[in-house]
Amino acid sequence: MQKLQDYWNERSSQQRMILGGAFLAAFLAIAGFGWFANRTSMSLIYGGLDAAQAGEVIAGIERAGIAYEVRGDAIWVDAEQRDRLRMDLAAQGLPAAGSTGYELLDGMSGFGTTSQMFDAAYWRAKEGELARTILALPNVRTARVHLAIETGRGYRRDQNGSASVTLTTAGQAVSREQAAALKYLISSGVPGMQPDRVTVIDSKHGIIAATEDQSGADRASEMKRNVERILEPHVGIGNAIVELNLDLVTDTEQLTEQRYDPEQRAMISTVTEETSDQSNTTGYGAVTAASNLPDADEQSGDQSQSTRSENRQQTNYEVSRTTREVSRMPGSTRRMTVAVLVNGIPQTNADGETTLVPRTDAELQTLKELVASAVGFDESRGDQLTVKSLAFADLSQDGSYAAPGFLDRLALNDLAKIALIGLFALAVILLLVRPIMRNRAPQPPMLDNSLPPPVVPVLTGTIDDEPVPTRPAPPVIVDERPEPQTLSLPPADPVARLKNMMRERQDESAKILSGWIDNKEPAK
Repeated sequence: MQKLQDYWNERSSQQRMILGGAFLAAFLAIAGFGWFANRTSMSLIYGGLDAAQAGEVIAGIERAGIAYEVRGDAIWVDAEQRDRLRMDLAAQGLPAAGSTGYELLDGMSGFGTTSQMFDAAYWRAKEGELARTILALPNVRTARVHLAIETGRGYRRDQNGSASVTLTTAGQAVSREQAAALKYLISSGVPGMQPDRVTVIDSKHGIIAATEDQSGADRASEMKRNVERILEPHVGIGNAIVELNLDLVTDTEQLTEQRYDPEQRAMISTVTEETSDQSNTTGYGAVTAASNLPDADEQSGDQSQSTRSENRQQTNYEVSRTTREVSRMPGSTRRMTVAVLVNGIPQTNADGETTLVPRTDAELQTLKELVASAVGFDESRGDQLTVKSLAFADLSQDGSYAAPGFLDRLALNDLAKIALIGLFALAVILLLVRPIMRNRAPQPPMLDNSLPPPVVPVLTGTIDDEPVPTRPAPPVIVDERPEPQTLSLPPADPVARLKNMMRERQDESAKILSGWIDNKEPAK
């Protein structure tokens, strides 16, 4: 210990600070390594639970006496005991389901339970059972079902109930096919409910439209993906840009159109009449006396006969008329515009340079026909389709790079850790390495600051071409301490050495000169 104390006392203040910093850094490093080596390895047991479920799980873990950590909405436990603890919590019914089903009806007794109370409990249990079924989907984290059912009793058979489903996904969004399936699931579980009376809502993306009632934006996005899927195998991924705009009918329209064509006529009816008339006339003879007798013969007179026949036909015509009724429902396409831009193809010129040149007209015409078939192009409706080929700009040549680099792929926590490590390394360099390197630098030669020896040699010579008197050195007290090691001056002119010595050691030179002046000895 005495040697350590002597070593510490011999160090300067700067060296003591360096030794203290090095000792503290070593202590912290050893303590950190020991903490990392002895800490418990944690593993995720549950994540994404709501506050109520997480509280019940934490209470179960505390009862088991196992160390745990809460990191956001995730619970971490000892990796060695995670599997056993998960089974123990499952045996206790943890984490509990987010909703309660038909077990609500188990606690209801017939005494004191009204019909309204039973109906409310029944529909609440129905909502819980439907929510449990929806939670079976792998991408659904939480689900709530709300049923709006008419509670009026009577002889009504038609019930216009409605329902809504609110979902929280775990990364992957709910697709339109899943939304349609959920509509049929809810409508099938509730008597008298139609699928179109069910609304599926995603907490991040809003209302999820089914396949049959998708919005214009969904239809445009789907058609755009179809066009890109057709073009990418030929032009390559990222070499085709598709923009599609749909002008949809949002109102219900009913058009009635009547057209008259004077150039054409249509026969409506034909009337045919036939008339035939025949008559015979017979006259009597002259009246005489004999004709008045009872047995007298009648004498015939003049006879006449007439026959008449008439045919008449009537045909009715009307001007041609065309009547057309057109009903347009919301969602039908009024007009569509499609713009497709494809990248050029690489071509090497005579100098060996590779450039992008536009594609040929024949190739663009083929691509245009494919796009027209994919989107359902209708020229009579006023649709427009444009397919062009231009060389895409290379962003890497201008100093920017479109693809994500190393720093872009790093998370924010990783960048913060790298910054802290860099600051710690810089602090170590400034506090430890720099002073050590400064101390290792060559020091300028220092003269001995100890007392002169008891006998000073007689100095003879000239200073500025003038003789210097020879005088004996005055008596000096001898210091019995060990003489420190001094640096020897390089050989030079004695006068120059004396000047340098007097310039660097002014106090000692003044004492020596004052001693010479006080000692008045005759000069020889």
